[in-house]
Amino acid sequence: MFFAGLLSCERMNYLRRLAGRAATTALLVGIWCGASADPHAAASKELKIYFVDVEGGQASLFVTPTGESLLIDTGWGGNNGRDADRIAVAAKNAGISKIDYVLITHFHADHVGGVPQLVQKIPVGTFIDHGDTRETGANADKLFAAYKQAFADGKSKHLSVKPGDTLPLKGIKATVVSADGNVIGTALPGAGQQNPACKDAARPADDPSENPRSLGTYFTFGKLRILDLGDLTSDKEMDLMCPFNKLGKVDIYIVSHHGSSPSGSPVLVHAISPRVAIMNNGAKKGGAPATWDTIKKTPSLEDLWQLHYSEEGAAAHNVSNDFIANPDGPDAGNYLELTAGPDGSFDLFNSRTQQTKHYAAK
Repeated sequence: MFFAGLLSCERMNYLRRLAGRAATTALLVGIWCGASADPHAAASKELKIYFVDVEGGQASLFVTPTGESLLIDTGWGGNNGRDADRIAVAAKNAGISKIDYVLITHFHADHVGGVPQLVQKIPVGTFIDHGDTRETGANADKLFAAYKQAFADGKSKHLSVKPGDTLPLKGIKATVVSADGNVIGTALPGAGQQNPACKDAARPADDPSENPRSLGTYFTFGKLRILDLGDLTSDKEMDLMCPFNKLGKVDIYIVSHHGSSPSGSPVLVHAISPRVAIMNNGAKKGGAPATWDTIKKTPSLEDLWQLHYSEEGAAAHNVSNDFIANPDGPDAGNYLELTAGPDGSFDLFNSRTQQTKHYAAK
């Protein structure tokens, strides 16, 4: 059920890697795809996104058709460098030896904590953030200081952005829609419709943490639309969506806040009408039943994918195992990989099952 259409050269190369680069397989792929000295060469007509398992944090690696790379968040620190190692493996699979941009959505440990270990593994061109941390206390100060130290020697550049800015990323367009507690003031092109879900929605209390400061980005690649809002909370979601939907519809929704209940309100999720949602949850973090229900009840939704089986969700609030990278049991660090074309079609690959599902352009 998962395979549809002809195999692309990217997938042919992947099959070659699975086959251990056996001579016959490599020859066939070389004839069909024009094999180069680097079988992982990143430049192609496709966008690749690797959703790295960082146990309930976030680390999403984008590689554009021009070969430029953007990593959204770096997972946790500690754990013997586990998350940095997993990101480095994703970079190797993508055929890149440097990450051009690392975007930190906000300064919590599950998003920025892995920075010091990451820069020991792979060079980073530029760090992007929303500005200074807005939290205080010893732990917040320590996290922010360690982050700043990563580019203090000048080997990496630093850039702070605001809503409405466009990220300097080649190959796709990336528009900042939220940052440091602010959101875009006008609707994106094609958006601006009245949002009926706002009528009966009560505004949640303002969240004083770093979460509502999250740097959120709206990606455009040809006809494809992708939304990542970090851990943006539902109070700020209302600022984006009420009374008018400033974002419009998306094809892929990277589920906010790992599927935790302070985020991912119906006001946002139902209005953006995603075809597919991808949840960066952990076994014990994220995947809240109420948020899961909101996603699954979205009329436009074709599939929800999860990085982990959610223990909080239990049997009633988890998707089938085909759509989970790491099911219940010992964690193996499996990832999800998206390959997209500018026509709006895309594939999702589960590294655990070795299966790919194709989504045709609409």
